[in-house]
Amino acid sequence: MDEEYDVIILGTGLTECMLSGILAVEGKKVLHMDRNNFYGGECASVNLTQLYERFRGGAAAPEALGKPRDYLIDLIPKFLMTGEGLIKVLVYTDVVRYLEFSPIATSMVYNGGKIYKVPSTPGEALTSFLVGMLQKPKARSFFAFLQQWKETGDSQGVDIERSTMRQVYEYFGLNEDTQEFVGHAMALHLDDKYKDRPARDTCDRIIMYAASAARALEDNRNSPYIYPLYGLGDLPQAFARLSAVYAGTFMLDTPVDEVVRGDDGKFVGVRSGDQVARAKQVIGDPSYFRDQVRKTDRVIRAICILREPVPKAGAESAQIILPQRQTGREHDIYVTCLSAQQKICPAGFYVASISTIAETSGDPKDEIAAGLKLLGPIEQIFVSVSDVYEPAADGTADNVFISRSYDATSHFETVYADVRDLYRRITGQELVLQKRAKMDEASA
Repeated sequence: MDEEYDVIILGTGLTECMLSGILAVEGKKVLHMDRNNFYGGECASVNLTQLYERFRGGAAAPEALGKPRDYLIDLIPKFLMTGEGLIKVLVYTDVVRYLEFSPIATSMVYNGGKIYKVPSTPGEALTSFLVGMLQKPKARSFFAFLQQWKETGDSQGVDIERSTMRQVYEYFGLNEDTQEFVGHAMALHLDDKYKDRPARDTCDRIIMYAASAARALEDNRNSPYIYPLYGLGDLPQAFARLSAVYAGTFMLDTPVDEVVRGDDGKFVGVRSGDQVARAKQVIGDPSYFRDQVRKTDRVIRAICILREPVPKAGAESAQIILPQRQTGREHDIYVTCLSAQQKICPAGFYVASISTIAETSGDPKDEIAAGLKLLGPIEQIFVSVSDVYEPAADGTADNVFISRSYDATSHFETVYADVRDLYRRITGQELVLQKRAKMDEASA
């Protein structure tokens, strides 16, 4: 450990492991450390025994739930879309070869107390109950505008770089119901703050969703979402493998006793016991830098073990989005359901998760009541409330680069956005994904 590195990375969450793999492929000498004896950090996969240790003080799991080792339950489940940034990273770094994926059977949205299938394409959306009859011509114009902008860059007099999404909605005459469907079920925004931000991000998200859905239809899938077999825990390990192929060094179960700084306050190294590893930069999750982060939110998460799939979903696996307006909240509620098809639990059981941003100091179950109601009978439930942190500074002054906590959404777009933002701050360049050369793979 007493060596000089280009980068030291603290924590093995997915954000940190992605950066570890990317930087190692680019030739950086990487030391990756974690105080835990497992990969994944907050987004680890645990078996039933570990779940009960974490939530029930080590109490034994009921025998009726089956063998504990047959469960691989993700503490923070998030679905992937075939066209999203993380998939591009998996493909371009060739990490995808370490993984297998299972399709998610359906994607649904909550409206008026019922759940409906999210349309897979803009054309399907124009026949959906979710878009009112009088709104269909206006929605058709909006989707045609996006298609033309994607193909030609022509924005038809709408400057999506400068206009807010609210202004774009007003330009096309989309009402609140259509905005809700577009902004929450397709663009996957957590709340309505996006409406007052530049429209480019939301337009990119809608196009990405449509492309993912179109790819799903080509593959005879009913939703654009996929999930790694055996859970998300394999994702950080796969990137760790990639980093190791390129001579990255990993040290689990290694305490971080001190982040060492020079007289100028800049990062110098990391001390563990009587050894000090030195580097030019450090990357880490917020738990390693409590004095350099600020709390922004609290996330409620509930893990539920079921004996039946979600009623009314009509599928073994599903994502359900409950838009904020439908539940009288300020933030959406996300429901996911996985089964033995994803190899995360034994046959005859299902693992559902619910997440949202906490808006009160009361019982968290009250805030997710609408989601719980959709699940039907619940065999076991495990509820947590955790703080969400973001870095207080961009890290360029002291070479300490801190990732963001995982948010309440059930997808990876915000994680990938954080990876891109960190990479830009660390290297001063945009993240450009490049396929590894064959000779590099052979020599690695």
